[in-house]
Amino acid sequence: MDLLDDTLVPEHARDIKQEAREFAEEHIEPNAEEYHRSGEYPWEILEAGMDANLIAQDISEEYGGRGLDLPQVLAIAEEFYRADAGIALTLQLASFGAGIMEEHGTEEQCEEYLRPVAENDQITGLAVSEPETGSDLAGMTTSAEKDGDEWVLNGEKYWVGNGVEADWVTLYAKTGDDPDNRYGNYSMFIVPTDTEGYEAEHIPEKMGMRASKQAHIVLDDARIPEENLIGVEGGGFYMLADFFNHGRIVVGGHGLGLAAAAIEEAWEFAHGRNAFGRTINEFQSVQHILADMRLEFESARALNWRAAEKVENNDHGGFWASMAKVKSTEVANDCAERGMQLHGGRSVLLENKISRVYRDVRIPVIYEGANEIQRNLIYRQAPN
Repeated sequence: MDLLDDTLVPEHARDIKQEAREFAEEHIEPNAEEYHRSGEYPWEILEAGMDANLIAQDISEEYGGRGLDLPQVLAIAEEFYRADAGIALTLQLASFGAGIMEEHGTEEQCEEYLRPVAENDQITGLAVSEPETGSDLAGMTTSAEKDGDEWVLNGEKYWVGNGVEADWVTLYAKTGDDPDNRYGNYSMFIVPTDTEGYEAEHIPEKMGMRASKQAHIVLDDARIPEENLIGVEGGGFYMLADFFNHGRIVVGGHGLGLAAAAIEEAWEFAHGRNAFGRTINEFQSVQHILADMRLEFESARALNWRAAEKVENNDHGGFWASMAKVKSTEVANDCAERGMQLHGGRSVLLENKISRVYRDVRIPVIYEGANEIQRNLIYRQAPN
């Protein structure tokens, strides 16, 4: 069973999809259970991904990357997440947020910060969420105040991938206080993690995606040069909104990979498990469950790939990205739950992949904007 075939994938993205599949089969899948149990950061697999030229290659060729476009990154996400979501998240977070700098930064910033990431000499992260604020981008309180030729940062950030491991992060901070322009009060900054006043620690153990590390960052009068502002002051919200349109398509790919894993595990188990004198796939109720899983998966995948094209063409990108993210991640949840049910008592054993998938699927419905927020955006941005 190959649920992630390339019939929906644009021709130019098929080779990179095959590269990702071969890498996942060799490096991710065989090590997934071990890293899930230990919760360790998968440095060796990350380095192997760098050697395979599959890490941070969405950065343009101008700055040392392969210039992979959105369909190519989505193709990689499907394959990596089918193998294991925790390791996959680590691999894809190595350049998370770098696209904001490439789109809005200066040539000097890109040369100094982007190139080392594209050449796999550094990794980065994106610091947006806060301990008390998640999806409300206009409600963040971490501040950046100008002091001479420096910006002074104070506040906290939470759920920051690579907040400990990264060499630098792209950080979203409040630079204005205009009540009539909530969305114009925020800016984006480059913050090296060795900046005095930047302190980061790993968030305690998570139930899922345990091979990916997120951090709690505290900024205490952390000073950065004025030239570390990305783009224009007050443009941070709008930079993020555009960035997340692309990101939500890729998160849809996270869901598709997880859903494919759940279906494949359930299918194999149902065709090999005997009960009442026959394999359980011979029961009509089981056949209907497997049929429903496949129906929902194929619907989600078709939507996700259509949405990728819409976002690439700037055709109501926010609307399509939100739909893809919601549908694909929720289908993953449904398929994992049904897969657990078909596995019966064995589903709760840690040794079975379905139990790992079941824990992992709970996370993508939350990150990149909780699905409840996405439904608001779908309604508000629907084309007339």
